[in-house]
Amino acid sequence: MLELRPNCECCDRDLPPESADARICTFECTFCADCAETRLAGACPNCGGNLAARPIRPAQLLAKYPASAARVLKPHKACAA
Repeated sequence: MLELRPNCECCDRDLPPESADARICTFECTFCADCAETRLAGACPNCGGNLAARPIRPAQLLAKYPASAARVLKPHKACAA
């Protein structure tokens, strides 16, 4: 099950579970659409895989399967600015 991480690991922007701006790779590294497109050119800086829109978990299932509260922020060359 997806963790639905709460932030962009590049700029630390909040990405709530219902956000259409979240992008993930196959390892669930999470970025906002802006960083994914402008800073990372659509590729995950951790694994090199592509970044795709993160699915939105239906609201009625968030209570049973909540999003992660653990924020991940990693220093990447492309994110330094």
